[in-house]
Amino acid sequence: MKIKIAIFVLIIIAFVVGLGYVLNKPAVSKYDSFAQCINDSGAKYYGAFWCPHCQKQAALFGSAKQYLPYIECSNPDKSQTQVCKDAKIEGYPTWELKDGTRLPVENDAGVSLKTLAEKTQCVLPQ
Repeated sequence: MKIKIAIFVLIIIAFVVGLGYVLNKPAVSKYDSFAQCINDSGAKYYGAFWCPHCQKQAALFGSAKQYLPYIECSNPDKSQTQVCKDAKIEGYPTWELKDGTRLPVENDAGVSLKTLAEKTQCVLPQ
């Protein structure tokens, strides 16, 4: 009888642990591989924490924004960081390709995902 109870308790514990894992597993965004590809392409994404257009640009990627090649250009006092001064960044967001070409801002969310896909040769998920 004690063995049956012990087995039952172990099954319940395994179930609870498994359920906890499934519920806490981070969701995979459909843009994860796209953002990683942009990063791998050598592109750079310059922005500032206070910039609403940069926030909209990042929001296009959802949780995949963590994989973008983002470079923060603002110090806490909103002055420009030295790396962005050296790169001659004049506005946000600024996308720069590996060859140094800068993509023009297309709308209030920066550069469209379609343009980023075309310019980086990365596949845009449907």
